[in-house]
Amino acid sequence: MEADSEPDKRLVVAGHGPASHRLVEALRERDTAGAWAITVIGEETRPAYDRVALTAHLEGADLAYPPHGGEVTVVTGERVTAIDRGARTVTTSAGRVAAYDALVLATGSAPFVPPVEGRDLPGVFVYRTIDDLDAIREYARGRTTGAVVGGGLLGLEAARAIQGLGLRSGVVEVAPWLMPRQLDEGGGAMLRRHIEGLGMAVHAGVPMRALEAGEDGAVRRIALTDGSVIDAEVVVFSAGIRPRDELARGCGLPVGERGGIVVDASCRTEDPAVWAIGECALVDGAVYGLVGPCFSMAEVVADRLLPDAGTAVFAGADTSTKLKLMGVDVASFGDPFAGPEGALGVTYTDPVAGVYKKLVVSDDARTLLGGVLVGDAESYGTLRAYVGGTLPGAPEQMLFGGTETSGGDLPGATVICSCNNVTAEGIRCAISEQSLTDVPGVKSSTRAGTSCGSCVPLVKRILDAELTAAGIEVSKALCEHFGYSRAELFDIVRGGQVTSFTQLVQEHGTGRGCDICKPAVASILASLGNGHILEGEQAALQDTNDHFLANLQKNGTYSVVPRVPGGEITPEKLIVIGEVARDFGLYTKITGGQRIDLFGARVEQLPDIWRRLVDAGFESGHAYGKALRTVKSCVGSTWCRYGVQDSAAMAIRLELRYRGLRAPHKLKSAVSGCARECAEAQSKDFGVIATENGWNLYLAGNGGMRPRHADLFATDLTDDELITYIDRFLMFYIRTADRLQRTATWLESLDGGLDYLREVIVDDRLGICADLDAAMARHVGTYSDEWRDTLDDPDRLRRFVSFVNAPKTPDPSIAFEVERDQIKPLPLEVKR
Repeated sequence: MEADSEPDKRLVVAGHGPASHRLVEALRERDTAGAWAITVIGEETRPAYDRVALTAHLEGADLAYPPHGGEVTVVTGERVTAIDRGARTVTTSAGRVAAYDALVLATGSAPFVPPVEGRDLPGVFVYRTIDDLDAIREYARGRTTGAVVGGGLLGLEAARAIQGLGLRSGVVEVAPWLMPRQLDEGGGAMLRRHIEGLGMAVHAGVPMRALEAGEDGAVRRIALTDGSVIDAEVVVFSAGIRPRDELARGCGLPVGERGGIVVDASCRTEDPAVWAIGECALVDGAVYGLVGPCFSMAEVVADRLLPDAGTAVFAGADTSTKLKLMGVDVASFGDPFAGPEGALGVTYTDPVAGVYKKLVVSDDARTLLGGVLVGDAESYGTLRAYVGGTLPGAPEQMLFGGTETSGGDLPGATVICSCNNVTAEGIRCAISEQSLTDVPGVKSSTRAGTSCGSCVPLVKRILDAELTAAGIEVSKALCEHFGYSRAELFDIVRGGQVTSFTQLVQEHGTGRGCDICKPAVASILASLGNGHILEGEQAALQDTNDHFLANLQKNGTYSVVPRVPGGEITPEKLIVIGEVARDFGLYTKITGGQRIDLFGARVEQLPDIWRRLVDAGFESGHAYGKALRTVKSCVGSTWCRYGVQDSAAMAIRLELRYRGLRAPHKLKSAVSGCARECAEAQSKDFGVIATENGWNLYLAGNGGMRPRHADLFATDLTDDELITYIDRFLMFYIRTADRLQRTATWLESLDGGLDYLREVIVDDRLGICADLDAAMARHVGTYSDEWRDTLDDPDRLRRFVSFVNAPKTPDPSIAFEVERDQIKPLPLEVKR
């Protein structure tokens, strides 16, 4: 920015973390006259970076914030050690003296390490900076066990990081349940089930007694007060934070009884020239450890430092949180606990699906006070927006999907982005005043969604509502990295010889991608037959289950599901399945899809199991993928006295034709040999029912939480007509559906519905039928079994290990007991 004159005031900021970075950027944007010369002094050797995403550093992510421009001097590798309030100077650890007219203390916090015996042993770390993570990674080489002390947000992130380094990881939390500051007991218990199901031990409600050393003098065990011992060659403390207020203490500024620099609502200390923001500041008796409140304080001080000083105040903060911990969605908002006297709790628990939901409402059930979501946090954005306001429906409706809002019906004062304190009205004003038409523009203008990102879906709904109201076409962009819908990306990949995500994002997108676009593009590439899903870059894009070509189960093992077309299987193949289950000690279950699931396989066992199955003629059943699962059938006219067509033969023909076909969502099918419908064809994505004259085809049905009866599409079809219409239906769906959209909701979204679909794939209204036919022919002609290909490739087989630094070592945390003559996961209370 161009200053009108030389700066006449000097601002010194002590500390260069997220809050400091936000302060400097906010002041630079508003100080158009260039009144302030800014000096930032940070003790780390690198400038400010995103601490919220700290764990991503181990995955190679660049966490650095954009550098400051303009008249900003950034000093790294030096710590402010003293403040002379009389002379208005600070002194650094390198002897540097800097004068100030205003001083902002943004020194953050330090990890709290409980005063237990052994905390200074080699192998004990804290989890706070990039340097901490680098030290942990280096020390962990060649070691197998680790534990994190602290079951809060950062502690669970640290546990995930340790597990990712190949160590058997555990969590020690003194509170009775995990994340006690965000979750109630029910939510904490459900989160514990998820985490223990991933092979991570949780020790809650028992304090530590000491850290004990091994023969080499380094930490080896954690001893608890109940007498139990946890093996841990690496121990990471993440048990809370303490405000770094030593500078304030040293110069006589007031601090809180339990720490924190005392400031008023403008974030000013007792000294008019000294301010404090972020985790070191004590506002109204509270220290905030979340990025949102820290950013809000930075904005307040930036406003107050302007030449025509503003009147902004820090009026508390929304401490709502949403994150994905080790693949588990977790969220809390408002007051997730008891609330005021008379408040009511509406709770839903599904232990099978691993879902816990709770809403806290007023005594008349009309006002939402807070809530907890574990295992399914899709409705977080909308629910959080209604905290303190009138519910748009009954509480139970909001728990079960009745929470969607167009965005246009939210009150203007509703806080949409708690990280950056952006309201619905702020977003609407920015859209209107700046003629914004996409989410990246809204994010750039308002900062909404630029921190944790959990509010982005709601930001998009507000944007869509505003554009629709203004008569402007609404963008269908897949995410902020691509300005195209999934269907448009499909056409780009298909027509442009795009063979990788990197190529696609470089040529047609921005940034590095996210957990929305990466799996979606991986699915598109797979649908077009663009290489094996574990080939090179493709492997890193896949959803969780695709990483090991198997379904992850609750205890960290995997299920093996060979394909059994139409449910028809020879005695010889049945014997092979039985022998494999016996030899590897697996649980066997005949499923509703007429095949046999084998449960309890450890990741390193998967190749050996599949070698036996592939050699016997089996192939992948794709139970792990967004692909065709099964084509269920009755025995039809071959055996049944009511059957009018050979339903088993047709089911096998369809399953072998569409096996491995990757799609936006899983696909299920069935063929019934008569109108008695024993195969339940009308509850499938495509279902077939025999008639005296041929086949009736039903489309776009599904079971599940929101079942939908399939629609009758065509009657009395010949075999070839039936297959032609199914070919075109599937290919048209794959090309045009949104990510994770079932055929039922896709059909409902088509303008014209079933009649339009009939015009497209029967009457060839769009002139694409020949192309759809050719696409299916390519799929059928190029199909290759994913597991057979994996077994033939040593590079792909290298990923099938429990620990990267001990490939042959099984995960010792996996344990079973016997019930009804078969194994089942050991109950959590026994494992503890």
